[in-house]
Amino acid sequence: SHSLREMVSAALKQGQITPTELCQKCLSLIKKTKYLNAYITVTEEVALKQAEESEKRYKNGQSLGVLDGIPIAIKDNFSTSGIETTCASNMLKGYVPPYNATVVQKLLDQGALLMGKTNLDEFAMGSGSTDSVFGPVKNPWSYSKQYRERRRQKPHGENEDSNWVITGGSSGGSAAAVSAFTCFAALGSDTGGSTRNPAALCGLVGVKPSYGLVSRHGLIPLVNSMDAPGILTRYVDDAAVVLGMLAGHDPKDSTTVQDPVKPFTLPSLTDVSKLCIGIPKKEYLVPELSSEVRSLWSKAADLFESEGAKVVEVSLPHISYSIVCYHVLCTSEVASNMARFDGLQYGHRCDIDVSTEAMYAATRREGFNEVVRGRILSGNFFLLKENYENYFIKAQKVRRLIANDFVNVFNSGVDVLLTPTTLSAAVPYLEFIKEDNRTRSAQDDIFTQAVNMAGLPAVNIPVALSNQGLPIGLQFIGRAFCDQQLLTIAKWFEKQVEFPVTQLQELMDDCSSVLENGKLASMSLKQ
Repeated sequence: SHSLREMVSAALKQGQITPTELCQKCLSLIKKTKYLNAYITVTEEVALKQAEESEKRYKNGQSLGVLDGIPIAIKDNFSTSGIETTCASNMLKGYVPPYNATVVQKLLDQGALLMGKTNLDEFAMGSGSTDSVFGPVKNPWSYSKQYRERRRQKPHGENEDSNWVITGGSSGGSAAAVSAFTCFAALGSDTGGSTRNPAALCGLVGVKPSYGLVSRHGLIPLVNSMDAPGILTRYVDDAAVVLGMLAGHDPKDSTTVQDPVKPFTLPSLTDVSKLCIGIPKKEYLVPELSSEVRSLWSKAADLFESEGAKVVEVSLPHISYSIVCYHVLCTSEVASNMARFDGLQYGHRCDIDVSTEAMYAATRREGFNEVVRGRILSGNFFLLKENYENYFIKAQKVRRLIANDFVNVFNSGVDVLLTPTTLSAAVPYLEFIKEDNRTRSAQDDIFTQAVNMAGLPAVNIPVALSNQGLPIGLQFIGRAFCDQQLLTIAKWFEKQVEFPVTQLQELMDDCSSVLENGKLASMSLKQ
């Protein structure tokens, strides 16, 4: 494995490369891949200053550990002290938080270098990263050798520039940033699949931890009962390193676990014969699932079986209601959360001063896009006194049934569930924007949403390239708080599939000089 710990940390320790050189490499790649629109804010000065401090520590033999001197990026819905945080919305353009989110603080305390804040769907509502006021994010794989070569065989008269495919969302900026090698790990957020979906479409590992394992303090809330900070990396080991550093109780977030969480390194699994893998075929084998994903899903199950694992078909009878249930709960919490953006204390304020009411209305009309406004309106409808019992309360009951379905499956001896992550590989932008956001989000998060409602850990693992040369991933779902076991199994699986590295021209030009024979591309955090 070429994980970050193995390569980068070792190279930094042995002085083959300095934190400043690594930082400058990443900054130069950010400039070269500006067309991807992965970053909203690039924090060049901050990163170089942090690199300088990291360098001093390495010189004095006082490195803070695996992440010291490692470039990372943060989705722009995490508060960063002194650095603009916009949620990709007009509502927060120019808003500079006075504090860091807990997860951001923890990464900086470990010596990580902050490269910048990444692009997303406005307020993280979407599954394509196409709804940002800063414009859509482009998937680096659109420009990879693999995709271009396989696409040449197709006759196409259309303009090259409109041919790019989406990153998935809403953490598409973070996914593009890691995928284009401008950083080694990035934070996303995951409310219904917003970390796993872009991970699948960009060929990355995307982890959604158990609800309550990682602090949400400073993550601008979408749905408090489902949000989880997500982690995007190129290798499972790297995600585990980051998760180990982020996990644990935070007095500022009452929903975090009370027991101390031990930092976890993943044991190497050599024997899977004692494992039981559950396949929710009946509910997840939907007609919209592309034949490529279906066949990879079944090959993955065969792989476990051929190595002696027990593979069983399981049923999650209430999962078919999850989309509608999620919609009610999600919009209700959104309506409540978005009330704080009223133009009074911070963020955008319109010029209308006829009355407070008119100011509120115009501020919100100007500040939010129609997706956000639509969810606020839906949510307030479900929360009306006369609708509350019929919608919100009913949805909460269904949510409990869905959570119980998972409990029953895990109680029957299943260790992890294996499912698709997305219906297909990434689609071209022009195709994606034909549908409205609501339809898209319902379809695109069909395999991921229930996990958030049940508070379980899940991870996307890149498996193979589609016949178009685009990444396809599969999802593993674990028992609540068995994140380490989940990642251990995912790591074994990752080793079996050996997913290819994306070949970007910028990278090939840039990396030849770094760490003899261009190892930067395959570098990861492992010791």
